[in-house]
Amino acid sequence: MIANAVSAPSQAPSRGFRWMQLIIGVVCMAMIANLQYGWTYFVAPMSKAHSWDVGGIQVAFSIFVALETWLTPVEGWIVDTLGPQRGPRLMVAAGGVFVAIGWLINAKAGSLEMLYLGAIVSGIGAGGIYATCVGNAVKWFPDRRGLAVGLTAAGFGAGAAVTVIPIQMMIARIGYADTFFWFALGQGGIIFVLAWLLRSPHAGEVPSGTAAKVLQSKTSSTPGQMLASPVFWLLYVMFVLVSASGLMVTAQIALIAKDYGVAQTVVLFGAGTLIVAGVIDNLANGGARPFFGWVSDHIGREYTMAIAFCAGGVAYWLLGTAGTTPWTFVICAALIFFTWGEIFSLFPSTCTDMFGPKYATTNASLLYTAKGLSAFVVPLANVLKNYSGSWHSVFTIAAIMNFVVVAMALFVVRPMRLSIASENKDKRVIGHPAE
Repeated sequence: MIANAVSAPSQAPSRGFRWMQLIIGVVCMAMIANLQYGWTYFVAPMSKAHSWDVGGIQVAFSIFVALETWLTPVEGWIVDTLGPQRGPRLMVAAGGVFVAIGWLINAKAGSLEMLYLGAIVSGIGAGGIYATCVGNAVKWFPDRRGLAVGLTAAGFGAGAAVTVIPIQMMIARIGYADTFFWFALGQGGIIFVLAWLLRSPHAGEVPSGTAAKVLQSKTSSTPGQMLASPVFWLLYVMFVLVSASGLMVTAQIALIAKDYGVAQTVVLFGAGTLIVAGVIDNLANGGARPFFGWVSDHIGREYTMAIAFCAGGVAYWLLGTAGTTPWTFVICAALIFFTWGEIFSLFPSTCTDMFGPKYATTNASLLYTAKGLSAFVVPLANVLKNYSGSWHSVFTIAAIMNFVVVAMALFVVRPMRLSIASENKDKRVIGHPAE
């Protein structure tokens, strides 16, 4: 199943055009970043305005993440079926409309049920955009897959960094509802316009994968064939564990800062701890994706996972034990975001390396549904915190999750991948001893 090359193109690759496609994908991803990473700033104002329980509000977040992930295989299949010209354009344009409508519903929501409807609509739209942009990245860049997916995912991770301050200022001045309204129109409109410039590569338009230093499948597995592979399900479990640990913190960062008593403490240029942390966290989250993607292109996916997730486990422990002062909170939270965000470059890259590029949008989307499953851990984190009386128990569990994934990557997935590669050694065109 695993080989070390993809077929050579029949014509010169469109190097400039593929970078333009990557940039468009990054911008579209940045436009949906607030749907997840800006959510934390709306929770307290909504709770205060409507006397809604925070746990009930966070159910909307879980619904959003679930729909943003669980429907991506269907959306990816639609993109692959419609073809390289129509698929990406139609899906992303529709996604732009949906994310705008979703936040407009949030702006008018007078009940939790209506808030949940907004989460459903925005989740469907964001999932279509995410699946399409990541699928485009892995298809256009077989030679730099980790880096390309990392840059694309960075748009989703760091895109909210530039709007952290405007969102909080607008909520303070005009209220959370009007903030939802204006961001809905702005973000949705930009996505809709850019959608019509997207497309996937045709045969022969991309460079050969022979320069890659990681194992890549010579043939493409269908979604059914991939689902029958034990390696896929191991990756799925790993994705759930790491994603859940990160979501428990990223969705609660404002609440954690408030409970630690540092949220409004001025730390830099008149800005409070939460504002400074919000900017740095999103930059760290976004920067981790291309950085670790680039590293994985050189030393291999599993070794990179081990480095990143070991550091992540330590970061969770540090936030729970040393993050109770303003600057230690900012630093520890940034370390968590930096060692969590790379899952969205490492796992899609690994999936496409193993199962080929033809069905990459659908296959990577199937793996991405693990994030939806992990989202339902977020409300449980609130329950655990209330039961134990502190966030320390939540951080301890998050750290353990990361260390378990490190062991799985090094001692289960890597040996299985090398065994498969060994069985197919006669079919290899190139090789790399590190993988």
